[in-house]
Amino acid sequence: MTTTDDFTAYIASLPRVLAGAAVLFRDAEGRVLLVEPNYREGWALPGGTIESDDGEGPREGARRETLEEIGLDRAPGRLLAVDWVRGEARPPLVAYLYDGGVLTESELKSIRLQEEELLSWRLVAREEITDHLPGALGRRVVVCLDVLADGSGTAELENGDRVA
Repeated sequence: MTTTDDFTAYIASLPRVLAGAAVLFRDAEGRVLLVEPNYREGWALPGGTIESDDGEGPREGARRETLEEIGLDRAPGRLLAVDWVRGEARPPLVAYLYDGGVLTESELKSIRLQEEELLSWRLVAREEITDHLPGALGRRVVVCLDVLADGSGTAELENGDRVA
C-alpha cells in the first residue's frame, strides 16, 4: 500500500522543469514590443514565470505578467509556440508564447512599466529581432511572426528551432 510519505518522496524525486509565458505584441507596422529588464542584460518580451505552485496556468500567467510589467490587461490570443529550452545553470524551461495582437497608438501610449523590474520598452522590426533577442528567444519570436504571417498552427520548438 502506498502512503502519503511514499507519494511525497516520489514527487520530490521527479525531474524539475521551469515554465514561463509571454505575449507577442505588435504595432500597426508589425514591429514587436520588447521590454528591457533591470535584473539582467538584454531585452525580453512582456511575460515571466508561471506561478504554477499557486495553481496558475500558462495563459493566466501571461496575462498577469503583462498587466504587472506594462500595465495592459488584455486576454492573450492564440498560442503561437511552445518551446522546450534546455538549461545549463538551471532546469529546462517550457516557454509558452501567445499572440497579443496589434496595439493601437493609444494603447502604446498607455504602457506603464513596472519600475521594480523594467527600465524601458521599444518597438523592434522583424529584421532586428535577433539583434535584441539572441539565442532561443530571438528564434522563437521569428518563428511566431512566421506563424502569424502564414496562418499556420502552434509551432513546437526546441531551443527556439521548429521541430513540428
